Amino acid sequence: MHGSCVTISPDRRPTLVVMVKEPRAGRVKTRLGRDIGMVPAAWWFRHQVWRLLRRVDDPRWRSVLAVAPDGAVASRTFPAHLPRIPQGHGDLGARMARVFRSLPPGPVCIVGGDVPGIDPGHIARAFRALAPVDAVFGPAADGGYWLVGLKRTGVVPAGLFESVRWSSEHALADSAATLPGARIAYVDRLRDVDGAADLRALSLL
Repeated sequence: MHGSCVTISPDRRPTLVVMVKEPRAGRVKTRLGRDIGMVPAAWWFRHQVWRLLRRVDDPRWRSVLAVAPDGAVASRTFPAHLPRIPQGHGDLGARMARVFRSLPPGPVCIVGGDVPGIDPGHIARAFRALAPVDAVFGPAADGGYWLVGLKRTGVVPAGLFESVRWSSEHALADSAATLPGARIAYVDRLRDVDGAADLRALSLL
């Protein structure tokens, strides 16, 4: 079945979820699009996602795509062998919380598709850091984060990622605050791509 939405079965390995959007001009990376044009921004994102998925698809963990819009779970844009789940509705926090609640038990890390620097070493360090704690974050240069992981040994908190000031320097602190009492680890700091300045900083423009 080509790129279909599937029910994720239990697996002893931890799970890496990559949050992706179908790369349509004007619907993805619109902040970058305002700098370099909507078509070039969608083209960049499409190729960035493919490069990222080739790097991080690793036998040490199970890789899953969380896709938006929901109808894009059948899109041929993404590698056919990777299972897909729909992100569903709501803001980024609501969609990530849904991912954490919907997968089978076990450690889960979520990353975005717009972080060129991610490699398997970063993911492996995040899962190792998660082992003795409850949650892990990979900080981003702008005050947000490129990775979040939960061990999920208990119930996922009801207010997870609620009232987070997304796309601001407060996103990481606000997100950590929705995990009261949790033991949290922090791993590598990476840069995601929001605008042309980020591409320049990464020597990609």
